[in-house]
Amino acid sequence: MTLDMDNVEVFDTGVKGRGLRTTKDLCAGEVVLAEPSFAAVVFDSLSQQVCHSCFRRQANLHRCAQCKFAHYCDRTCQTACWDEHKQECGAIKKNGKAPNENVRLAARVLWRIQKDTGIVSDSQLISVDQLEDHMADMPADNLKEIKIDVHNFLDYCPNTRHGVEYISHIFGIINCNGFTLSDQRGLQAVGVGLFPNLCLVNHDCWPNCTVILNHGNQSALNATFHSKRRIELRALGKIAENEELTVGYVDFLNVSTDRQRALKHQYHFDCTCKSCSKNLKDDLMMAAKETEGNKPSDELVKEVEELSLECLAKVEAARTAGDFHEVVKLCRGCLDKQEPVLADTHLYQLRMLSAASEVLSYLKFFSEAAEYSRRMVEGYMKLYHPNNAQLGMATMRAGVTHWHAGLIEVGHGMICKAYAILMITHGPNHPITKDLESMRMQTEMELRIFKQNECVYHSMREAALQNKSMGMMAEAVSVEDNVKALFHKQ
Repeated sequence: MTLDMDNVEVFDTGVKGRGLRTTKDLCAGEVVLAEPSFAAVVFDSLSQQVCHSCFRRQANLHRCAQCKFAHYCDRTCQTACWDEHKQECGAIKKNGKAPNENVRLAARVLWRIQKDTGIVSDSQLISVDQLEDHMADMPADNLKEIKIDVHNFLDYCPNTRHGVEYISHIFGIINCNGFTLSDQRGLQAVGVGLFPNLCLVNHDCWPNCTVILNHGNQSALNATFHSKRRIELRALGKIAENEELTVGYVDFLNVSTDRQRALKHQYHFDCTCKSCSKNLKDDLMMAAKETEGNKPSDELVKEVEELSLECLAKVEAARTAGDFHEVVKLCRGCLDKQEPVLADTHLYQLRMLSAASEVLSYLKFFSEAAEYSRRMVEGYMKLYHPNNAQLGMATMRAGVTHWHAGLIEVGHGMICKAYAILMITHGPNHPITKDLESMRMQTEMELRIFKQNECVYHSMREAALQNKSMGMMAEAVSVEDNVKALFHKQ
């Protein structure tokens, strides 16, 4: 895969070390760089549900007949992945089982270094083994885990030509630089990969770029037109020539001290970005509710915050146990106590609204879920970057919830807002954006019917929810062409 790297160059940032900057002015949604993985593996827990080539989640995958571990969409994906899987296949077959994902990824990295060296194309800006491993900064527990992984690697690849120190170095690189890969809908983490150029992009809590996974396309009959999975670095807004490119390593929806703590633990650096240095938006994230100039006492706010933390832990336990009605009960009770005390941007209230709307949607209590999701998105919009991918995904889910609740006007508006965000963060050809475009067109059609005749719209919706025949629905709504297919997306 030939990649155009003319948009970027490596430079010395000073305190942060190496970084990437743009060599020209960029617009929102523009692909700054694209890069296939140097190596990538599916998580152990999803090894039978996710294709080991394109990382799509789907049923009825085909299992590798040799190692009986790797699974693929079809012969096309299996053939495309054979170069990566060939040595892995033999090692798994010989050992009788596959090791954990860290060992499998390290093995793939080392096999590729041995075969192609650490730089596999002219567009790769840095050799894999030149990436930082931060071994000197790691706590004892992390070093112990790496030591165990190295031991398991040597059992898995006993004939490796690499020494223990170099193998440990590769594990350190993976620990600090591994990029989580999502499924084709961007809804679940399914694997981890190493992308050397992406590793040069430094962190900022309020970044100017975002990273998404493009799963490629292997559907064409002619293999010449196949494309590999790759990450795409996309501009979130206008970026001036020579400006440093940054991404967010952690979710912005945490106060600055918590983000700094997470970054220090996982990536071993002290974040001094503008958002952390000036504690930007921390006040909103922990704000008390103000009504006509009056605020609750500090003691009451502290009491509700402590109750919220306890309740969030109980919600997570109930959700893990699959007791969704208990989740709803806990959320309702906690939100009743939060609403008069905490601001609509308070993190604890937003987390409770997220849990409540998600579970209520799952249980098909759409009207209540819609109200909670609306409040959640309104809070998010005051905190997130306007083109943040997580804001776009949350707005999309809220729009769909309103749609299912029969609130077509609000639902369509939210879906349109989400579509505008994801066109920038994911681009027009990503499966999520395509799904959203279909929903946007569908809700636009339904909204047109709603505005012409609300009674007809609600009759149609009721018929669709009760799974009545499309013929019956068509008879009821002859006022509009093509309406018999109105609710097929629902």
